[in-house]
Amino acid sequence: MNTSTTSAPKAIQQQVLRIISQRKAIKPQRLRIGSSLSHELGFDTVDVVDIILELERNFHITIPDEVPLATVGDFVNYVASHAKAA
Repeated sequence: MNTSTTSAPKAIQQQVLRIISQRKAIKPQRLRIGSSLSHELGFDTVDVVDIILELERNFHITIPDEVPLATVGDFVNYVASHAKAA
């Protein structure tokens, strides 16, 4: 897992990776920050919406439709910058 391109706290990063990996039964270790959900991992729009809903529930945040989320890192960085400090 390449973590060098995100400054997200490790706990948040691990939780986001776990949620994404569970959607398609992908091992979290296989996810890279730069991985494209649709092109590299085969996620479709419904998968992405389900991931967003799960992240919103877990982190008590709202992710607007217009936020561009294409890579694993996009999700990690958005959640890290919007989640309430634990």
